[in-house]
Amino acid sequence: MITHSYGSGSPVTLVAHGLGATPGEARIPASGLPGTRVVVTLPSHGDAPDAPPGYWDYGRIAADLGTVGADQAVGVSLGAGALVRLLSAEPGRFRRVALLLPAVLDQPRPPFTLRQLADLAVGPPAYVAERRQALTRLAAAAGQLPGQVAVPDASALAAVRAPVLVIGAVGDPLHPEDVAEATAAAFPEGELWLIDSPSPMISHRTEIRHRLAAFLGG
Repeated sequence: MITHSYGSGSPVTLVAHGLGATPGEARIPASGLPGTRVVVTLPSHGDAPDAPPGYWDYGRIAADLGTVGADQAVGVSLGAGALVRLLSAEPGRFRRVALLLPAVLDQPRPPFTLRQLADLAVGPPAYVAERRQALTRLAAAAGQLPGQVAVPDASALAAVRAPVLVIGAVGDPLHPEDVAEATAAAFPEGELWLIDSPSPMISHRTEIRHRLAAFLGG
């Protein structure tokens, strides 16, 4: 894992991307946030080296994220699951957390293929091509992640006292709305925002950016 920092001062916000995110896509949740944004690049993404054998485990990814000193955090999909795992082990780690499009909580997600991920890529042709190319490095992840859970027991999250904003999508087959609902319900200070779109990071990018800036700047 490598990191890129943007901005300066406090607060420091860790930003963890989803599986197959392009470098530009990984930076989207950091846009408009105050202070310093530390955007991670997981192995086999962007300019990071390929993942070592057996890397794709929520616990291992969470341990990597835990090496970043930050006051608050944003995670998208895979990044959200890894942050949930980190919070289960360190409930007081962050003062605020935003989880976008969580794909799994305490029940295994169904298998998926890289072809499915590629077919779901929508947007400008240049982005779609970049996204499809990014996915070619992730065959091992597609084989290892299905069947895993972010936490074995969601009750472990009851110790987290920080406000947690969960943003879910309606109609996204890889990020079911019931997972977003269960994730928000697992945190004592959880707040759910369900967006009526299967691709909210594209259709509601401006609204999401404003909501994150208000939440994480509060």
